[in-house]
Amino acid sequence: MSLISAENIQKDYQTGDICVKALKNINFEIEPSSFVSFVGPSGSGKTTLLNLIGCLDKPTSGKLNIAGTDVISLNRKQSALFRGKTVLTVYENIEYPLLMVEVIPPDDRKKRVNELLEAVGMVDQKDKYPDQISGGQKQRVAVARALVTNPSLVLADEPTANLDHKTAYIVINLMKRLRDEFNTTFIFSTHDQKIVGEVDVLYTLEDGELKSIEVKGGGKKNA
Repeated sequence: MSLISAENIQKDYQTGDICVKALKNINFEIEPSSFVSFVGPSGSGKTTLLNLIGCLDKPTSGKLNIAGTDVISLNRKQSALFRGKTVLTVYENIEYPLLMVEVIPPDDRKKRVNELLEAVGMVDQKDKYPDQISGGQKQRVAVARALVTNPSLVLADEPTANLDHKTAYIVINLMKRLRDEFNTTFIFSTHDQKIVGEVDVLYTLEDGELKSIEVKGGGKKNA
């Protein structure tokens, strides 16, 4: 069963008398434990699509099913709860999912946080403030935050944009390893060719349309 299924997704924005079609009849399926990216020029619809998958917005029409849930039918409160339990961006605050979504006891919370800090190699930095660690270390901590509730899906918008070449690959390889360890699906929106070269499936958007789907090792096909 697919983790995400999108059928004829369309998203329109009304600007005065002008209707802007941000997404046009998008169709795709993403399997569990995937490592995929949406790419395309600015204005192609990448961020809009990630916002729909992250339950931050709803499509104008179409069907969107995530982890067996018809997310379009959810109201605002239900969307927030679903998002907190199922899908987190890499910039979510660690206290929200731990305290507000799962409400786990302090000892269990401490154990989970320490396990993830160890997984991302940041145990020795745990008492430092954000301005005392590097950009790459901040990204590793952000990945740990995103995985704290064992979500099925992590969305990352340009996660390596401000990192140097070496650090970017460290973060990418970390996410791939955690994908394998926790069976988490990672979906990126990016221009970064380093990520493009590492994902398993590449979705190319242009002017709000899904133009092609490339499965690494399996060739490229029109959407």
